[in-house]
Amino acid sequence: MGLKTLAWWLTGSVGLLSDALESLVNLAAALLALWMLRLAASPPDKAHPYGLSKTEYFAAGIEGALIVLAAAGIIVTALPRLAAPQPLEMAGLGLALNIAATGINFAVALVLLRAGKTHRSITLEADGKHLMTDVWTSVGVVAGVALVLATGWLVLDPLVALAVAVNIIWAGVGLMRRSVSGLLDAAIPQADLDEIAKIFAEYSRRYGVSFHALRTRRAAARRFVSFHLLVPDEWPVAQAHRLSEEIEERVRELIDGATIDTHIEPISDPASYDDQKLDR
Repeated sequence: MGLKTLAWWLTGSVGLLSDALESLVNLAAALLALWMLRLAASPPDKAHPYGLSKTEYFAAGIEGALIVLAAAGIIVTALPRLAAPQPLEMAGLGLALNIAATGINFAVALVLLRAGKTHRSITLEADGKHLMTDVWTSVGVVAGVALVLATGWLVLDPLVALAVAVNIIWAGVGLMRRSVSGLLDAAIPQADLDEIAKIFAEYSRRYGVSFHALRTRRAAARRFVSFHLLVPDEWPVAQAHRLSEEIEERVRELIDGATIDTHIEPISDPASYDDQKLDR
């Protein structure tokens, strides 16, 4: 942020100013992400028995909103320059500073994206994508300023800034959409559901049991799975419980760290099937 602000101050480029403003948003978003991640990592308590992992979605949504606000500021700054373009000063040094800042952002973005994938954290992933968007934005700004120097067309500077704003808005809206989707308790990925179905089919063949009312949801890094296990009427409770524990362990190996709830029912009781469409 400091490098990009200095680059704008030296050159007076509205394109470089747009890049510096986005870096300011990056800092605010990172501080928010750190706070939300600390909350998400806190253990469940009496008031929040399922934990606070969903706070990650708030971080991603607010970060998206901050990005859109930064884009609005860029547009407000760039529009007057379209009517009255201004020459750039010390553009070479300004570009060098901006390129150095871009390299730093690129390295940090790669680390965040890798950590987000490893820990299934939408907050880290959102921050990484935000920074990567900033990297490509900076590349565009540098190219725009270089074109101004090469051609003398001063109007290119505010045009590049407006293009940057549009790109930032696109990224911000995408983050807000993902945040809303997460808050709506989306199911786990279809590939994982298909693997669970294979486990159910295997145990149905081996033990003559049946399954229904499979329901899943995601809460940031956490996964929740529930299903009903229908066992032969003559099975004692202990036998049915041992099998349910075995199946739960298989599913937990498939979906690391999943919270699994199983409901056991007699397979020939008609009442056992009244709830088979709970997942609809």
